[in-house]
Amino acid sequence: MSQSPLNVVFAGTPDFAAAHLQALLESEHQIIAVYSQPDRPAGRGRKVTMSPVKTLAQQHQLPVYQPKTLRDPSAQAELAALKPDVLVVVAYGLILPQAVLDIPRLGCINVHASLLPRWRGAAPIERALLAGDEKTGVTIMQMDAGLDTGDMLLTAECLITQADTSAELYQRITALGAQTLPAALSALAQGNLSPEQQDHSQATYAEKINKAEAEINWQQPAETIHRLIRGFNPRPIAFSNLNGEVVRIWEAELEAIAHQAEPGTILAADKHGITVACLDSAIRITKLQLAGAKAMSAQDILNSRGHLFTINQQFTSA
Repeated sequence: MSQSPLNVVFAGTPDFAAAHLQALLESEHQIIAVYSQPDRPAGRGRKVTMSPVKTLAQQHQLPVYQPKTLRDPSAQAELAALKPDVLVVVAYGLILPQAVLDIPRLGCINVHASLLPRWRGAAPIERALLAGDEKTGVTIMQMDAGLDTGDMLLTAECLITQADTSAELYQRITALGAQTLPAALSALAQGNLSPEQQDHSQATYAEKINKAEAEINWQQPAETIHRLIRGFNPRPIAFSNLNGEVVRIWEAELEAIAHQAEPGTILAADKHGITVACLDSAIRITKLQLAGAKAMSAQDILNSRGHLFTINQQFTSA
């Protein structure tokens, strides 16, 4: 059956959220207002900068609200006055108290970048890669007062390949979420969604990424190190120490070779890359970054600084 478009208030802040707002702008539904976090200093110059969501909203002449908190009764009254059918929340960054969750006629729904209950929390894409998950995806869920604990409305899966970085997976999940969200809203409007409770016993928590986690421990298996390099690209970038200098490792490949060397030892350095011993086999570094320089292919760095990467040199803890 046909259904009138929904009046939607959208709440989000970064690029990931902006892609979902763009998808809703192209849908049948009506965006009546946008919420985003307050403008903040960003970049080297610390210039006060609008969020990607606010920038997009202003391009479409949408009213933008930027409360510091939604716990304030006046902010809640402001939202209630908009009389939204639904509040769509995508990487907003502010906690929604129960009083806010109760305002929209159809409640608040969230787009989460994992297949819940797997990887609730701040860094689901990175954690899925680091753990060696074979698949991930997006979950459209009805929000409750917990952290990513609400009932699931719609899910969409994508496979994780052996070559995926967090940057590549982020792009695929962003596109998947932006494709799934409008369909979820239309089904919600028609009453065609059946909320499914999460199996809370299967929940895992995706903690925020700590830069210290990106240091490579060469005593680990090559597969684990390879996942770390992929999981921390584009940030904070995996790193190790060579001759007292920090080397950031952007890209690498698994190298299935047997060796008797101490983990961290350079086994080969040639046009194919820099091969380093791990606990079991090895990885071949194909893109890296020396201190004070930009990231370059291993071949280019070997052509100019090859003396730094001689056989039997050893990567160590920083």
